[in-house]
Amino acid sequence: MSYFAAAVVRVEGGWTAAEVSLRGATDLDEVAERLRDVEPDADLSLLFVEADDAYLVVMRLDDGEDLRVFGSDSAFAEESRLGALLVGDLKASVTGLDDTDEPRPAAASGGDEESDQPAVDPEADPVGDADLLADLGISAQRLLNLCAREGMMPADVTAEVCQVLGCADEVEELREV
Repeated sequence: MSYFAAAVVRVEGGWTAAEVSLRGATDLDEVAERLRDVEPDADLSLLFVEADDAYLVVMRLDDGEDLRVFGSDSAFAEESRLGALLVGDLKASVTGLDDTDEPRPAAASGGDEESDQPAVDPEADPVGDADLLADLGISAQRLLNLCAREGMMPADVTAEVCQVLGCADEVEELREV
């Protein structure tokens, strides 16, 4: 399974990004350690892992501690060793989340009353902490909607999230290498 793993870390001067190799990682703690190693003094570290144009995992460390993880689909754990490593232990499905702070656009809602619910792909089972980017401007509802939007690839979700965070250029530079 092919993957792209981009670490985005916030330091005093702004954002910096680096590609992270997950080859040989044996557990989630080791992945978190590799994220910490990108910039040990970062106040915020994020890792975006995109796999096979189908799965997205977002990891977050605040001040190098308190690992939080979101996975776009629990099926990733069954598809590969990397998926099992990153989301295999996440049990909490987030599909039932109801966050009315992030209404869907009228064109997407079709005007029905259930438009406040995430438009989650019925085949997907998002797991983990969908609220891990809420304080950065991406509510759980918005993250779920981005992951479920028809035609959105994991790279598109990462790009849109990074645009909001202000680090889109840094991640795009990694893709061009």
